[in-house]
Amino acid sequence: MVEKIAAEEADYTLYYGTFVHTPTLGKLEILKHTLIGVDKSGTIDFMKQDIHNEIQGVDIIAFYKQQTERTVDTSQIKVVDISNEPLKFFLPGFIDTHIHASQYPNLGVGLGCPLLEWLNEYTFPLESSFTDNNREGKLAFARDVYSRVIKKTLVCGTTCASYFATIDADTTRLLADLCLEAGQRAFVGKVCMDDNSVYPEYQEDYDTCVKSMEEVNSHIESINPKSEVLVKPIVTPRFAPVCSRKLLSYLGNLAAEKSLPVQTHLSENTKEIELVRTLFPECKNYTSVYDDYNLLKDTTILAHGIHLDNDECNLIRKKGSTIAHCPMSNSFISSGESPVKKYLYEYKINVSLGTDVSGGFKPSILETIKHSILASQHLHMHTKHESFDPRLTVADTIYMATMGGAIGIGLQNVVGSFAVGKKWDTQLIEVDSSDSNIDIFGWNERFLDGTKDSIIKYYTNLLNIWVFTGDDRNCTKVWCNGRKVIDKSK
Repeated sequence: MVEKIAAEEADYTLYYGTFVHTPTLGKLEILKHTLIGVDKSGTIDFMKQDIHNEIQGVDIIAFYKQQTERTVDTSQIKVVDISNEPLKFFLPGFIDTHIHASQYPNLGVGLGCPLLEWLNEYTFPLESSFTDNNREGKLAFARDVYSRVIKKTLVCGTTCASYFATIDADTTRLLADLCLEAGQRAFVGKVCMDDNSVYPEYQEDYDTCVKSMEEVNSHIESINPKSEVLVKPIVTPRFAPVCSRKLLSYLGNLAAEKSLPVQTHLSENTKEIELVRTLFPECKNYTSVYDDYNLLKDTTILAHGIHLDNDECNLIRKKGSTIAHCPMSNSFISSGESPVKKYLYEYKINVSLGTDVSGGFKPSILETIKHSILASQHLHMHTKHESFDPRLTVADTIYMATMGGAIGIGLQNVVGSFAVGKKWDTQLIEVDSSDSNIDIFGWNERFLDGTKDSIIKYYTNLLNIWVFTGDDRNCTKVWCNGRKVIDKSK
């Protein structure tokens, strides 16, 4: 049995304080003096806002009992109260919709190396290490790498990740096991590629790929505790240039038959696009390759999508697919600047965020938020003549990091914001944590004693301070499915 944290029964817990979320695109909601109840299954079953006046002089548990008229054993209820700590707030857990778990050892290498060369020089050789004929050796290596990346992402507030593993079935199964043991919500994809002519040492033949896909998916479906499906398989064609038509057809049919989500790469690099045009001349464009093989649907995550034309954008919107924006990687390997705001507001495409480890050099969605905003500022500097302003706001990027990700993986009714019926996948942000990198000054406190608008101004300022000057040290507690998976106070 691999289930550990995932199978633990959580205590019924009341959380009282300030909650920040973006249930709709571009709209930041500050819920001060809000009480949320989370049941033993990790589901929010009670939520009441603006209770400051009602709860004055009343015990939190007593207030909860009055509101719900429930007969409860108060000794079984825990309380987390941050209502008198204005430098703390609850935020939905981050969702990383594009991360290569196997590439974690390569963080920081390959600066400026274009995509196709970068794959051959750095990525394929590393991923080949997970396919060694020495089964014991490759599993030991994979355990070390995967344990570290899971822990690191959790420490950074990522409660859900959509992982690319490798072509190897054994180590991909291990990645799923380790996610479950750590209590992280995850989608784990065995990489599928059977036509890697530029690096033939790293590929599978079609029959082996089909067999290993069946093994991995069956394993993942069997390991979850009966009470909760925390880790799921995801269909993962690496990208069109390394997949035969036969394999793409199989994967499209598999995704449809098993109702599985899909993740792949799209239009990251101009030479990549030219290669696809050469390899698939019968397809209208790069995006159409995936559509022609039934891989484009409302739970498809398309990583990057930098260089898309109008027809491709309209097709993605029509299919309801998601673009995973990966600004760190886009800059690090010189792929380009993605017009994300145009995708969001003009084409109405759902956009999420991805760290894209290891093209992205940090496994942190907070860092990805910073780079998203800065990349959009740079795009604005040299496109001022255009009618559309490409600059992203903090609210836009928080949405992409939470609800945008939830929509991308088909969990918009499960995670991504605070609402009754959703799961408690949450991080506690302490701007003044003991080892914080942030210096706090008193100028912002003047807004605390004012009107509701002033208080919103205070927390908006605080959020901006954290986004641009904070890091993982400010994420002091993390819950996934109601279970505490990170506690830096211990």
